[in-house]
Amino acid sequence: MKIIDIQVRRYLLVLVIVSVIIRAFLAFWLEFGNDEVYYVLYALFPDWSHFDHPPMIGWMMQITSLNLQLNHEFFLRLSSVIFMTFNTFIIFNIGKLIKNERTGLYAAILYNTSIYSGIITGVFILPDTPQNLFWIWSMWLIFNIFKEDTITKSAQNKLLLLGLTIGLGMISKYTSVFLWIGVIGYIIFNDKRWLKQSYLYISLIISLLVLFPVIYWNYSNDFISFGFHAGRVAMYGKSIRFDYFLTELVGEIMYCNPINYAIILLAIYALFKGKIQMHQIDKRLLFWIGFPLIFTFLFFSIFRATLPHWSGPGYNALIMMGAVWLENQNRLKFPVLLKASIFLIIIVIVIGSLQINFGIIPVNDQSPYHRIGKDDITLDMYGWRELKPAFESTRNRLIEEGKMGRDCAIVGDNWFPLANFDYYIAQPMGMKVYGLGELEKIHKYLWINKIDIGLQAGKDYWFLTTSRDFKDPDAIYGQQFEQIISSDTINIERGGKPVKRVFVFLLKGLK
Repeated sequence: MKIIDIQVRRYLLVLVIVSVIIRAFLAFWLEFGNDEVYYVLYALFPDWSHFDHPPMIGWMMQITSLNLQLNHEFFLRLSSVIFMTFNTFIIFNIGKLIKNERTGLYAAILYNTSIYSGIITGVFILPDTPQNLFWIWSMWLIFNIFKEDTITKSAQNKLLLLGLTIGLGMISKYTSVFLWIGVIGYIIFNDKRWLKQSYLYISLIISLLVLFPVIYWNYSNDFISFGFHAGRVAMYGKSIRFDYFLTELVGEIMYCNPINYAIILLAIYALFKGKIQMHQIDKRLLFWIGFPLIFTFLFFSIFRATLPHWSGPGYNALIMMGAVWLENQNRLKFPVLLKASIFLIIIVIVIGSLQINFGIIPVNDQSPYHRIGKDDITLDMYGWRELKPAFESTRNRLIEEGKMGRDCAIVGDNWFPLANFDYYIAQPMGMKVYGLGELEKIHKYLWINKIDIGLQAGKDYWFLTTSRDFKDPDAIYGQQFEQIISSDTINIERGGKPVKRVFVFLLKGLK
C-alpha cells in the first residue's frame, strides 16, 4: 500500500472515525474497573481536591453525565472518548510541525495503537484522561513557542497559555509538573534568552494560581494528598529490588504496545547515530518533554513498587521520535511495523473484551470455595451489574423478615471493592455507603463519612466481600459490633459457570 500526501488526511479521518466507534462501544459495553468506579465518588462528592488525586477527573464526569443524571458507564467515560479524539488531531499537527503530514499521521497511529493512550486514557476514565489532554496540548504549545528564531509576541502569548494548560494538567494529576521541569530544563541548557522574559515567570504564576485550590485543600487537610503520593515514591530505608524495576519496564513496554516500543528504541538509536534528519530544537524539546518523567519512575522502581502508567505521558514525546523515524524509512509505502502495531492492538481489544465478558480463555482456578476467581484479573470488570438484582432480592427478604432495616447502610474497610458495591448496588437502591477502617484503606470514604450522616452507634450495617478478595468480618469488626451474622452467598456466573461469589454478612449493633 502506497501513501502520498494527498491521502494522508483521508487516512487520518478514517483512523479517527474507526477509533471513536471502537472506543465508544467499549466505553458502553464494559463495566467499570476498580479505579474507575472509585473515581465516580469524585463526581458524587466534588471537592477542591481529594485524598488520592486532584479534582479534574470528577469535574469531567460531572460534565459528561450532566451531574450524574446520565449515570451510566458510557457517559461517565465520555470525556475519555472525546479527549482521545482531540489528542489525535493535536498529535497529528505536532508531527506536521516537526516534519510533515506523513509524520503527523504516523504519530497519530502510534498514539491510537498505544494501550496506554488508546485504551487506558481513551476508553477508561482515570486522572490520566484529562492529564493526557493537557499534556499533549502543552506539547503543541511548547513546539510553537520554542521553534521560533526570535521571541515574538505570538510566542509570548502562547507561553502564557502554556501556564494555563500545565496548571490544568496539574489539577488533573500532579505528575504534570514534569512539563515545567522539561520546559525550564530546555531553557536553562538550550535557550537562556527566555530567562530574561517576564512572560516565563507570569506563566509559572498562572500555573500556581490554577493549582492554588488544591494546595489550599491540602493545607486544610494536613497536606494529606501530597504526603500520600510522597510516601508512594519514598526510598529511604528501601533496598534495591531489580524485580520491581523489571516489572515497571515490562509494564511500560506492554502499555506502550511492544511494537511501538521497538519503533521508539529504533528511533532513539537512529537519532543518536545521526541517521534521522530532524531539527536540533525538535530533538531537544522531545527529550525534555519525554525522558524526565520516564527516567524518574524507572529510577524509583529500582527501590519500590511503581505502576507503569505513571510514566505514560512521557511516551507522548517519544512516539513523535518514532513517527519521524518511520517517515524516514520509506516515504511512499505504509510502514509494515505500523500495520503490525494496528493488528496487535485489534487483537488485544478483541480478546481482552471477549475474555472480560465471556471468559473465552479458561483460567485454571483451583481456589477453594471462598476464593474462587482470585486468579482471573478480568473479573475486576465483570459481574457487578449482575450483582444488583441478586442483592436487592436478598435485602428485601431480610427487611421483610425484620432482620435488617431499610435504612441500613453498607460498610467496608477498603475502597476496593467498596466503591463497586457503592456504584452498582447502593446508588441505584438509594443506600448509603461508609468506610469503616484506616484512612490508608478507605481513602475518600473518610470525607464521605463526614458529609453524610455517618456511622452511628447501635445501628446495623451490611458487609459484603467477594471470593476474589475475601475478608472475614469477624477478624475485621469482631470487636466493633455486638453480633456478626453470615447471611447469603450470591454466585456470579459467566458462560453458565460460577466465576466468583459475593458473601453477605449482617453487622448488628455498632458499639
